[in-house]
Amino acid sequence: MDTIRVIIVDEQPLFRQGIRSSLEQMGNCVILSDTIDTGEVLELARLENPDVAVIDAGLTMVDALELARQMRHLAPHMAIIILTPTEDEERLFQSIKVGAAAYYTRNITVPELTEAVRKVSQGEYLINDDVLSKPQIASRVLRSFRELAVEEEDDASKDLYSPLSSREVEILDYIARGNSNKEIAKSLKISDQTVKNHITSILKKLSVNDRTAAVVHALRHGWIKIGDS
Repeated sequence: MDTIRVIIVDEQPLFRQGIRSSLEQMGNCVILSDTIDTGEVLELARLENPDVAVIDAGLTMVDALELARQMRHLAPHMAIIILTPTEDEERLFQSIKVGAAAYYTRNITVPELTEAVRKVSQGEYLINDDVLSKPQIASRVLRSFRELAVEEEDDASKDLYSPLSSREVEILDYIARGNSNKEIAKSLKISDQTVKNHITSILKKLSVNDRTAAVVHALRHGWIKIGDS
């Protein structure tokens, strides 16, 4: 079992200690630091290349999302879990923009947190559960990445070759517009299972873990285009 190295950033000592104790009970989790010292956090990110950082979105001494962005810059392979005091769509959107892998309220249970740490340390992207189910957030996320793709259109390294079949691109386009599997099946007059099979194939071909990552990948490569509506 691979060791998972974690940094915890939270201003409340009791909550911070609770996260540490919960994660240490996993058996394969090593806490590199539990702190609110941003200098220490950034230095650890740079030198230790941790696997996961658990960050309190309600930090008052520093902008938590800016800290997450800086940590991701120093340790690109590190997964970020954002813990927020309350559900907040703006904070969810900004968490996605800084590359967070998971987003939970602070009433998350111990089993939920340990499972999240385990999954994100393996490269899974859990935040999509809260994204495509919320049309307004999905629209903002996809528009943001579409604009990024437009900015990169002159990039000579951009890969316009799509490994996807025309049907898979069509399904991915429906997903990008916020349609559920049932809605896609109804629109294309195919079964729900056929849609699921196509999505499985898409994720495998693009080497991504979820629908949102597949959409982002396709948008960035120019394989699908999203309008403003």
